[in-house]
Amino acid sequence: MTKTKPSKNKHANDAGGGYEVGYRKPPKQHQFPAGRSGNPKGRPKGAKNEATILREIMHQRMEIREGGRSRKISRLEALLLRCLEAALKGDLKAMAFLLNRYRLIEGAEAEHGEPLSHDEKTILEEFAKRFPPNVQPEKE
Repeated sequence: MTKTKPSKNKHANDAGGGYEVGYRKPPKQHQFPAGRSGNPKGRPKGAKNEATILREIMHQRMEIREGGRSRKISRLEALLLRCLEAALKGDLKAMAFLLNRYRLIEGAEAEHGEPLSHDEKTILEEFAKRFPPNVQPEKE
């Protein structure tokens, strides 16, 4: 025969009789009423996380001058153009960054699109030999 211990907790619900108060079991009078949240204000509508804010910032348009003409491009495109200019001037970090990004994009598109040409493969193979992954290029 199994004996049940009487509740030692003074907050046990006297009306219900069988409700034990303990870890994750607050007294009935302190529980949230049915249909009511513990966070009534909740997250405000329109609240944005960091990824959403960054995406909006990077896709904002800005005006640049190129060859005496002005045109509007996204900030992301402007950053990539600036990085390309640095790479063309000999900045090895900018070169490595752009070629790695290009390799990732081409790898993703290769699964769905046309294969790389022989020249493109040769260029990427030469770059991979000179700058293996996780190795910092030396400054000249």
